Amino acid sequence: MTEVSTRQLNRALLERQLLLRRRATSAADAIEHLAGLQAQEPLAPYVGLWSRLERFEHDELSRLIEERRAVRGPLMRATLHLATARDFLVLRSVTQSVQERAWAGSAFARPLEGIDLDALLGAGRELIDSEPRSRAELRPLLAERFPGYDPDALAYTISYRVPAVHVPPRGVWGERGPARLATIESWLGESIDPGAAPDQVALRYLAAFGPASARDIAAWSGWSGVGDLVERLRPRLRTFADEAGRELLDLPGAPLPAADTPAPVRFLPEWDNVLVAHADRERIMPPEHRDALVTQYLGRAMVLVDGFVRGWWRVERGRSAATLRVSLLDDGARAQAGAVHDEGVALLDFVAGDASRREVVVA
Repeated sequence: MTEVSTRQLNRALLERQLLLRRRATSAADAIEHLAGLQAQEPLAPYVGLWSRLERFEHDELSRLIEERRAVRGPLMRATLHLATARDFLVLRSVTQSVQERAWAGSAFARPLEGIDLDALLGAGRELIDSEPRSRAELRPLLAERFPGYDPDALAYTISYRVPAVHVPPRGVWGERGPARLATIESWLGESIDPGAAPDQVALRYLAAFGPASARDIAAWSGWSGVGDLVERLRPRLRTFADEAGRELLDLPGAPLPAADTPAPVRFLPEWDNVLVAHADRERIMPPEHRDALVTQYLGRAMVLVDGFVRGWWRVERGRSAATLRVSLLDDGARAQAGAVHDEGVALLDFVAGDASRREVVVA
């Protein structure tokens, strides 16, 4: 079995994630190639696409969302993702069980012991089918129908269990609004297929994140029983071993760049899938920083230097000023402070182009 080094895995991930060089492709095509973008932070996908695409502008994604060609909602790992409308139907179909299992293990299931769950889900579906509603708006309406139960638990159960999307203006650049839910049927005019098989989605994961192990597939998706899926797909896959001897699966002919392929500085938004789509994160987080990054800093917006996470960033806004502050983790990253600064200037122009005074501070 061919062994691939950690640096080769890093370069393969960056190539497939469009991070070795910006691509001249549409936002919609990029979102589908990536099998969705993390969108826990509503505006994070804009930075994710800016770091991956040539000449990407805010309006391109805003139009997709406003025209219902892209939507946000819970998908892999029961976390919020942005996907194209047609992709959302597929991805929600194969992750519906993930949402249900996440709800069953959450703090919102226990207060509802003894409730008629079918009646609750039916009531919630009816409410967000008639018009988009936030959880704050759902709470009193559901509490009136199901007295004696925790209103927060009632509302969160709907957001976990009923296939729904988060509607604009939330997620549109320059706009604000609460997270309002609408059923997939009312917003997109179609329903998910509860019998959809995850096999094709697993192959798409490998195309965007491979080579990867069965544990990696499970970590990205939240699926259980991944072993059976892998055995079904094995005849169609190529196998490798990582430096620890673990089996990795991949698509035949998928790109596997050389370990010494140059990797430019890249700024990633909060919770970018590059950071969280593998059980083993050494391919993107240096071993000496991994534990601290995962336990303390994972929710921050990260900086890639030489392909690995070696810092984080944030933007501070004033009335007419914006400052991008970058914190680097080690001497190797600080040696490339000039490249970090230059990419930071371009990022700040993108996220705060309306500020009359802009400054990048690399610490």
